[in-house]
Amino acid sequence: MGKRLSKIYTRTGDDGTTGLGDGTRVAKDSLRVDAFGTVDEANSAIGVVLASKSIPQDIRNILIEVQHDLFELGGELCIPGHGAITDDFIARLEAELDALNKDLPALKEFILPGGGGAAATCHLARTIVRRAERITTRLAGVESVRPQALRYLNRLSDLLFVVARVLARVENGEEVLWNRAR
Repeated sequence: MGKRLSKIYTRTGDDGTTGLGDGTRVAKDSLRVDAFGTVDEANSAIGVVLASKSIPQDIRNILIEVQHDLFELGGELCIPGHGAITDDFIARLEAELDALNKDLPALKEFILPGGGGAAATCHLARTIVRRAERITTRLAGVESVRPQALRYLNRLSDLLFVVARVLARVENGEEVLWNRAR
């Protein structure tokens, strides 16, 4: 395990910079910091989903594993050149996605975020992951980012969409279908 923090504040960021995992100092508004910061935000949003008492244990296990993945992805983005996310992570998400999606009705309409508290929060987490993907894509345009990081974020947003659909049913909520004609 890395360094343990005995003191939370260091004052080293008071000048608008922060340290990357390799010791490099960069501006707090750099694309790299924005990317791993948004991954951290997504992880926190998944924590809010998990705070719901209505989450089935199989979904809870998937989301906890995702939280660990996101922590590793944040580390990968925080240390230029570091690799943590592998193709196995992505294959696991795809298998979970397929298993959860097989029992859901086919989509014929767009779904509006909602369907119950946990489902709505899962939709929010999905949109944060999409933002993390957009920022990481911009980062990849100017700095080295491994393709597994981008593929993982893309697949994770799909998984969260399906999990939100499952949670809407668990919570006895109904998916809100987009229908402008109402």
